[in-house]
Amino acid sequence: MARVIAIANQKGGVGKTTTAINLGACLASAGHPTLVIDSDPQGNATSALGFPRDPGRRTLYQALILGEPLERIIVGAGVERLELVPSDKNLVGAAIELVSMDGREYRLRTAIKSVSGKYSYVLIDCPPALDLLSINALAASDSVLVPIQCEYLALEGVSELLDTLMRLRRTVNPSLAIEGILLTMYDDRTTLSKQVAADLRSFFGAQVFDTVIPRNVRLAEAPSHGKPVIVYDIHSKGAETYISLAKEVISNAEKRVGQGPERIDQGAGGAPSASAATAGGGSNSGSGSTGTSGTAD
Repeated sequence: MARVIAIANQKGGVGKTTTAINLGACLASAGHPTLVIDSDPQGNATSALGFPRDPGRRTLYQALILGEPLERIIVGAGVERLELVPSDKNLVGAAIELVSMDGREYRLRTAIKSVSGKYSYVLIDCPPALDLLSINALAASDSVLVPIQCEYLALEGVSELLDTLMRLRRTVNPSLAIEGILLTMYDDRTTLSKQVAADLRSFFGAQVFDTVIPRNVRLAEAPSHGKPVIVYDIHSKGAETYISLAKEVISNAEKRVGQGPERIDQGAGGAPSASAATAGGGSNSGSGSTGTSGTAD
């Protein structure tokens, strides 16, 4: 059975989509069949994997609302062993239509069960909101991977996010665990990035991945070419870090023993404040930011 990982953060622009497509491509390239599910109505993961907007294409909407099997919707994503469930703007309507449906929180879980035997990993790219699409994703998942950008405002919502995950665990998915917290948009030339990373590691400890995703031009360019960064430029820093992240995810899966949902509790009750990250002024220690973000939703 596949390990289902939701990539979620209520804040937008933290690197959820970038992580979903690039982690998925790296897992697939490592020999693990992987399915990426685009559950964001913006459809950025779909376009970043090379699929232009097509009103005639089946998407996650058909699975959630019309009950079509995912086998009829899944498409190849241009990397061996990597496949995609596309999204489009109709998912905006799905969030509304689900309200009146029976078992509305579990529609995606039911759909995934029919195909999970084909994959080692299923990655769900969540929208930047806690609506029924995100709740479906979290209800269907074994764990949640939380990208957090190494910037001031990212710290503001950390404790709220983990409180939300705890509530969902109590109500819709008792087995939901934290896969890990991923630091993104890291710029080692700035004091602020270093301080935010240090604060998060100090508070969350081993829950933070060793891998840190930097700001990287090639990583930012790859989606415009419809390719994961390991296909676009495997020698780039962005490709190297997502390969490293994939190795961590695989290693964690192999050694995971009894680390279930209690890991969420460690993050509740007072995450590091944004004000703590301003110690030292948060000013650049080098020449400033690169001007190109390597991660985006």
